[in-house]
Amino acid sequence: MHEQHLFICSDSVGETADAVARATIRQFNAEQVKINLFSHIRQESEIRQMLLKASAAGGFVAYTLVQPELREFMKNESVRLGVKAVDIMGPMLQAFMDTYGDSPKRKPGLLHEMDADYFRRVDAIEFAVKYDDGKDNRGMLEAEVVLIGVSRTSKTPLSIYLAHKGIKSANLPIVPEVRLPAELFKIPSNRIIGLTMEAEHILQIRQERLKTVGLPSNSSYAALKRIHEELDYAERLMKQLNCHVIDVTNKAIEETAGMISQLIHGKS
Repeated sequence: MHEQHLFICSDSVGETADAVARATIRQFNAEQVKINLFSHIRQESEIRQMLLKASAAGGFVAYTLVQPELREFMKNESVRLGVKAVDIMGPMLQAFMDTYGDSPKRKPGLLHEMDADYFRRVDAIEFAVKYDDGKDNRGMLEAEVVLIGVSRTSKTPLSIYLAHKGIKSANLPIVPEVRLPAELFKIPSNRIIGLTMEAEHILQIRQERLKTVGLPSNSSYAALKRIHEELDYAERLMKQLNCHVIDVTNKAIEETAGMISQLIHGKS
């Protein structure tokens, strides 16, 4: 398949446009899309060079520019070169001005200033790493949410993603032969999220995991019968705990995290 190109242009780090672009790509069968990032743009000449590359590659541009003159130049130059350019932030800024009569600060990178939210996210990330995979069960008592599930149900990546949203989470792998920590039964049920997944999907993930670490594929870890046993045990436990349960089969991390945030905070 011919490689497709998407160009990200930002006067900051480009994280906002990149996140929107990647969320869009997931809606298509577009494994060959290459994202080209152009960050900390300050000059019209930099925009022109980027657009020339986009034109040559037959790609399009997603941009976040807070300076109105740079946004205007992007609009005009993209039309001149015949390159599709999508303004991610401009319409939002305009809507805010039209609705509230306020003017933007026009300062790039405000999203990443070291404010209280920034430090809250840093604390949450450190917390997630410290209490990952049942390393220290005492963390469950302090966590805003505790994720439980059998191996390969996305507990760790979910914990990290939630941490980037400022949510402190701990996670615990559920293994039938391993005694459950007392802390798990001291937590209110609304702070526990059970993660489950279709057995065949777990089988595929575990088989790939064994290949990665160089272990034999016939290990009981990747046996369908064993997986069903683990899932049945986990299901009984989740019913006993009376916790929320989310089937993460074929769900993106962002989607599951949004559901969890809605459950524990009533917001996405």
